Amino acid sequence: MKLLYLWARLACSLFATIPVSGFYLPGLAPVSFCEEDGKTSDCQIQLFVNRLDSVESVLPYEYDVFDFCKDEEEKRPSENLGQVLFGERIETSPYKSTNAIRWASRWDYILVSMPHSNIQWFSIMNSLVIVLFLSGMVAMIMLRTLHKDIARYNQVDQEDAQEESGWKQVHGDVFRPPPNGMLLAVFLGQGAQIFIMTFITLFLACLGFLSPANRGALMTCAVVLWVLLGTPAGYVSARIYKSFGGEKWKTNVFLTALLCPGIVFADFFLMNLILWVEGSSAAIPFGTLLAILALWFGISVPLTFVGAFFGFKKPVMEHPVRTNQIPRQIPEQSFFTRPVPGIVMGGILPFGCIFIQLFFILNSIWSHQMYYMFGFLFLVFIILLITCSEATILLCYFHLCAEDYHWWWRSFLTSGFTAVYLLIYAVHYFFSKLQIQGAASTILYFGYTMIMVLIFFLFTGTIGFFACFWFVNKIYSVVKVD
Repeated sequence: MKLLYLWARLACSLFATIPVSGFYLPGLAPVSFCEEDGKTSDCQIQLFVNRLDSVESVLPYEYDVFDFCKDEEEKRPSENLGQVLFGERIETSPYKSTNAIRWASRWDYILVSMPHSNIQWFSIMNSLVIVLFLSGMVAMIMLRTLHKDIARYNQVDQEDAQEESGWKQVHGDVFRPPPNGMLLAVFLGQGAQIFIMTFITLFLACLGFLSPANRGALMTCAVVLWVLLGTPAGYVSARIYKSFGGEKWKTNVFLTALLCPGIVFADFFLMNLILWVEGSSAAIPFGTLLAILALWFGISVPLTFVGAFFGFKKPVMEHPVRTNQIPRQIPEQSFFTRPVPGIVMGGILPFGCIFIQLFFILNSIWSHQMYYMFGFLFLVFIILLITCSEATILLCYFHLCAEDYHWWWRSFLTSGFTAVYLLIYAVHYFFSKLQIQGAASTILYFGYTMIMVLIFFLFTGTIGFFACFWFVNKIYSVVKVD
């Protein structure tokens, strides 16, 4: 608390002495606060302040929690949902300024403190090298190995086929419904919802509609999109579950609408209780929590039911080959084709594409740095999409060649395991980069990190599953099966 006090006194003294005539922030129109004739050297402008925090704690407090540097009028402007969720309660503060700084230089003090863009380009080049490597491997499999397999399988007769080995031999089991198919369908529905939400949010931010100057706009956009995208979640979950032969459609819909959002909300509620006990300004008011619940149960859940209704109304997806009644025995597998080693290896390359960008994102969340390079972030998003797809397809092909047809869950977990590496990196970041002290701050850090990990797990797992789903359908639709 002493550190917060000293920081607030320093901030007030700097605000009273730095000669500026205004600020220009991307996404906001310039405003003139002084007379245009230039005769007035000093003028009073309105300063908005949000919170008081420290590098040793993740607990923010109101800017005027101490009895100094207060605005007598104490006017509070309107706040959006994102600002409330981030604990940035906006209030006014007195400010004295002069017009000694040029207009073009008014944001330099922020840009100077930001990481240089050369590191971002290094991150992009690193990710592109990984993508080119995976693309070359996939191209070799698709154009050479797989093409030869299909030609060989289509030329041999039935007796020779009995002596062959490879992915064709499991055609009667490759589309056999997996165990716990309802849970997989629920995860895929939520993952599709998160994927569409993330794509639209990053695309709008890349175009400049969600400027970092407009605080809370990014979070507000993400929450609103998630609420409105309940229909795709219900539709995808219902279609996948119906293809597994599931009949408990009510349970499927309820789990799709409540399971993963319920876990996130429970974690968020517990973190909010800690903030409330500590007296932090980041504690969400009870009315806002009720508003979030109203959005969830009043809009998202009904839209999920609507999507599930149309999903169950559609006919069952037809697979290119029939499923045998008796499951085929899986031969003895080598170490690298067993489930766990394949899943662990599958998440390494996707994580290698994002770990540099992840460093800047964690800095913006926990180290009080402004993140504004959304163009780089959107490009890394596309690279991650390609990498997860190609890595999962490669491992799926190797497992099918080893006559292991259990690809449903494995394709989801292979790319979804990237979230485990994200968790490991977050732990490393906590101990190596942060100076956080206190049990409450530590619990808050890992509590919010678990929410990020769960969302990223559903997001990457869904990408890998649908890439593998397309691949398996494609290869078995072009091979002759008697």
